[in-house]
Formats: sequence, C-alpha cells, structure tokens
Amino acid sequence: MAGPFDPVQREIHQDWANREYIEVISSSIKKIADFLNSFDMSCRSRLATLNEKLTSLERRVEYIEARVSQKVVDGFERHLVDRLGV
Repeated sequence: MAGPFDPVQREIHQDWANREYIEVISSSIKKIADFLNSFDMSCRSRLATLNEKLTSLERRVEYIEARVSQKVVDGFERHLVDRLGV
C-alpha cells in the first residue's frame, strides 16, 4: 500500500498543480489580450471621431479666414475709392 508520500502520487499532485497554474496564467494572458484589443478599438474609434471634429473645425476656420480676408480687401477698396475718388 502506498503512503501519503508516495513519489508517484506526489508527482501526479505536482503535475495537476502545474496544470492549474498554467491554466490561470493562460487565462490571465487571454483576459489582458482581450482588454488590450478592446482598448485599441475604443481608442481608434475615439480618435476617428476627434479627427472628424478637427477636420470640421479646420474647415470653419478656413471659411472664416477667407471671409475676414475678403472683408479687409473690400474695406481697403472702399477706402481707396473714398480717398482717390476712383
């Protein structure tokens, strides 16, 4: 009859402990990878949204700059007409 310190029993017990440890590590790595993939997708989505907003703001600024420039030119032309009577 085998005692509690039987080398085969101890080896089997250690093997199961190692397998459980490997499973915990593998599961943790999978959870980290899932989190990182989810985080990546979330960041890409937010950055795409931010890019759209920045593009829209850039267009507005360009439009306003064009209008201001035109107002300055129109004002300068009016000033010339008034001063020179052209």
